[in-house]
Amino acid sequence: MKFVLANWGTRGEVEPYVTVGRELVRRGHDVRMAVAPEMVDFVESAGPAAVAYGPDLKVILDPHRDFWTYFFGNPWKIRELGRMWGAVSEPLTQCRGEVSRTLASLADGADLLLTGMNYEDTAANVAEYCDIPLATLHIFPWRANGRLLPFLPAPLGRAAMTMFEWLSWRGPKKVEDAQRRELGLPKATGPWTRRIAERGSLEIQAYDDVCYPGLAAEWAKWNGRRPFVGALTMELPTDTDDEVASWIAAGTPPICFGFGSVGVESAADTLTMISSVCAQLGERALICAAGSDFSNVPLSEHVKVVGVMNYAAALPACRAFVHHGGAGTTNAGLRAGLPTLILWTLPDQGAWGARVKRLKVGTGRRFSATTRESLIADLRTILAPEYAARAREIATRMTKPAESVAAAADLVENLARLRRVG
Repeated sequence: MKFVLANWGTRGEVEPYVTVGRELVRRGHDVRMAVAPEMVDFVESAGPAAVAYGPDLKVILDPHRDFWTYFFGNPWKIRELGRMWGAVSEPLTQCRGEVSRTLASLADGADLLLTGMNYEDTAANVAEYCDIPLATLHIFPWRANGRLLPFLPAPLGRAAMTMFEWLSWRGPKKVEDAQRRELGLPKATGPWTRRIAERGSLEIQAYDDVCYPGLAAEWAKWNGRRPFVGALTMELPTDTDDEVASWIAAGTPPICFGFGSVGVESAADTLTMISSVCAQLGERALICAAGSDFSNVPLSEHVKVVGVMNYAAALPACRAFVHHGGAGTTNAGLRAGLPTLILWTLPDQGAWGARVKRLKVGTGRRFSATTRESLIADLRTILAPEYAARAREIATRMTKPAESVAAAADLVENLARLRRVG
């Protein structure tokens, strides 16, 4: 069978789709992926064929981080926020026609299109045009529900998310109308999220239901069309695995730090703070640089920095995990049974920060509001024995990575086969 998998985004956003794509290739299927230009080589190194679509990540990532940092510090400065959001949204909007045409070309003759939250509306229209099944894959509860926002009563949280879905559709409706007109489809009369559900599409939840108690019961009305499979990751080895393992073994279990593909605004200030705090607490720090450049910052003996890291291999030997709150990174920490501190910048990262706090395995704080003193206090909090015990207990309830990918691949295979039989 022929599968098309599409999701524009960073490594953390793309890896779940590559994980499924690689498994489908292993099962003998024809798989094509559409990803951001910088992700093509990564995808093809894992197995599936890939094409680029959408803008370069570098055009979006820093403005996106800067917008949300400014927003949470200056929410009343509407004009400046509007200007900053334009720097994020305009490149994405300008590429929508190209994204639609790329997906339509890939999906011609396909048995199923699998997509995610980035350009999800565009992909849904392409699937409708090609008359093929659509499956979505979400790394956190993206559909309206009463569990994502724990600070709100469930009915109010659900209503807020429903309103957000409507506004997200209504704002760029002219752009979607233009796409549907080009595809020969009638104008849409409601949000794409509602249309996806009404088509009976499969909406895979790539995280564990233990992370959101009560969500499975809330979504039971969808009759299994929103199944939980657990986080999807390839757990790829890296060139630093032996180096990291040797450094960990040479001393006490370290605290692991990682800030994702977007990176931090000031690598020097961040590393200085981490080094000073860990020295005061008598801890060692293992730092995954990823999108941050720590190369010109002097290191202390108790600090180790590597560019990339296989979290599946390194985290079980660590004491705690401090990171940006990406879905994949958060789930890696939960699977490893580590108490967690999330220093977040983006709203979805903040939601994961609230989630680990609600699960009583850690806490969260806005990264831009983090100081040396707050980091000391937060680390002392999560290093308390009760957090470690609770984290180990949650780890026993997380789906194993191999089970997650098998379940996700089975789901999309079965949906495609049902369509063929029908």
